[in-house]
Formats: sequence, structure tokens, C-alpha cells
Amino acid sequence: MRRRDFIGLAGWAAVACPLAVKAQQANKIYKIGTISAGVPLKSSPTVDALSGLGWIEGKNLIYERRYAENRPERLPGLVAELIGLNVDVIVAVGTLAPIVAKQATTTIPIVMTSAGDPLGSGLVASLAKPGGNVTGLSLMSPQLAAKRLELLKEVIPGLTRIAVLWNAANPYPANVFAQTRLAAEKLGIEVQSLEIRSPDDLDGALEDGLRQNAAALITVDDPLTYDNRKKIATFAAKSRLPAISAVREFAHAGGLLAYGANLADLARRAAGYVDKILKGAKPSDLPVEQPTKFDLVINLKTAKSLGLGIPPSLLARADEVIE
Repeated sequence: MRRRDFIGLAGWAAVACPLAVKAQQANKIYKIGTISAGVPLKSSPTVDALSGLGWIEGKNLIYERRYAENRPERLPGLVAELIGLNVDVIVAVGTLAPIVAKQATTTIPIVMTSAGDPLGSGLVASLAKPGGNVTGLSLMSPQLAAKRLELLKEVIPGLTRIAVLWNAANPYPANVFAQTRLAAEKLGIEVQSLEIRSPDDLDGALEDGLRQNAAALITVDDPLTYDNRKKIATFAAKSRLPAISAVREFAHAGGLLAYGANLADLARRAAGYVDKILKGAKPSDLPVEQPTKFDLVINLKTAKSLGLGIPPSLLARADEVIE
């Protein structure tokens, strides 16, 4: 082969190779594993947002969905299934799911959609520089525990005793409970701990709070309490117990108040991380983001049934009032 022909062939190969790689990537069907400690939801904002970014299920994406159904002991086995399927990214909901996923793999990228305390739980080295294979969204809810207590005090000025319902099988609710108790001490409010670990514990815990004359209920958000929000809100209403949680869906289920980060917004933003990773970004280079959208929801119908008046100043600050 003449030198001129060889140089021309080499030059053509240098151009053609990246094109071939791009074509191969364009034709590839990626596999996304989703894992949650809770139950299946009717829709996924993350999946919807990915569709808007051009990632279509059945076209260039396949989803492998796994749910622990509020049995956290099932999480390791479910994560192992996803790893065995060679998923390209694991999208982990909540705090327990990404913790278990990180323990199982250091190579598959993990995107958190709403981790309660990713720094304190050891999921990332720092929010700005996560390091490792985990990144995504922080729920940042522990810092809001005092605010929820203050909201209850606005509605019930003479509040002196509250019950806090939290999942002791999840490290994140433990953090929120500690923050709530600290804030309560400063306000001179006595705190009763209602610990649960599974759906079977709910009835007994709620009845215990009622027997000990709690004047209000705070429900710490996690998949277990979220999936049972209707049951908790119904119990609180029947027991004439003002109740607050972090998720707006709690107020829609009949709870008095809800204040916290907008979970749907966090889940939508998680799609951006998946998109970047599938296009070549490393999780360690993607800073963990915190909530930017918060919801204050007031169920005025519940307030009236409890004989409570909501201060006009509080109503004016609400993002949504349910009548």
C-alpha cells in the first residue's frame, strides 16, 4: 500500500470511528432500574420527565421496576436482581433504597430522587462533590422539622404535648425525630415517640398516642408513612387530632397541614441526572441538589371539623387551601 493511500485510510478511520460509536449509542436500548422501599405509584414524574428529554420506554429505554412494599428486608434482594440484569443506572427513591444500592455496587451509577440526609447517611462525601457512584436530590427535610412544629403552634397556640409518628427502620426519620424533639424542647412542648417499623405497627402506635393524650400529631415522611397516609389522616380526623406531615398528599388525604419539599418536583429533576449519565457524565461530577420548591397545604375542611380556626396570616402564606 502506498504511503499516501495509508494516510488517507487512517484519516478516514479517525473520522468514521467516533461516528460509528455515536451510531451504536443512538441504537442502544438502555436499561434503567428503579427501586423503592414503598409500593408502586400510579405514575412516575421521573419517567414522564425522561420522556420529555427523548428517553422513551420501549424505544431507547427499558425499565426494571422493583418495590419492597414497605418490607425493607427485601431491598438487598431486589437490588441484587437489578445488578444481575446489568442495568445502566439505578434510580433509587427515598433514603433506604439508595443506601442499600450503594452497599451493593460501586460501579453502577445511582440517582437518588429524594434522599432525606445523603450527607449524614454516608451516601455522598459532600453535596458539592459527591464522589463515588451516587448523586441526585436531597430532601433536606430534617431542617424543616422545627418549621412544622411552629405551624402547629400557630393553629394551636396553647400546644404543650405532641406525638411524633416515625419509621425506626429508616435512619432518615430518626434524624427528623431528633430535630423535632430539639425544636420542641425550645418551645416547651413535650414529645411522645410513636415508633413503627412495618404497616402492622401502625394501629398500635396511633392508639398509644391517643391514650397518652397527645394534642397533635406529626408524621415523619418516608415510604411507610407516605403509603399509609390515608389511614393515618383518617385516624387523626376521627380522634379529633390535628396532624401535620411533610408531603402535600397527606393534607389531600384528610390531614390538617402539610409542609415540605415538593416530591414530584424532585422526582422530575432526577430525570436530568439520568439523562446526563446516559450521555456520559460521571455521578461523582454531578453535585447533589436540594429542594427549591416547597408546599404549604392547609385542609380547611379538616380544620372546621376539628373546630380550629386558621389564622388569616397562615392562610395567606398557603400554596393550597383545601375547602
